[in-house]
Amino acid sequence: MARTVGDETVILDLASGTYYGLDPVGARMWQLMSEGQPLTAVCDTLLDEYEVTREALEGDILRLTEELRAKGLVSLA
Repeated sequence: MARTVGDETVILDLASGTYYGLDPVGARMWQLMSEGQPLTAVCDTLLDEYEVTREALEGDILRLTEELRAKGLVSLA
């Protein structure tokens, strides 16, 4: 379960009762991923919205995705 609070997102792992917080950029990534967009489309959208290199952004997206996957909050399709 996830909720947006201001420009951040809070995710609750219902199984463990643990809360996780995402900063504004992580929250935007979460929003795009939760819409079912492939990671390449998430990257393309964020490149249009933020001043960042593709290499840095791809690394950030992959790190966040792996952290969320490791915690059981997302699964990769």
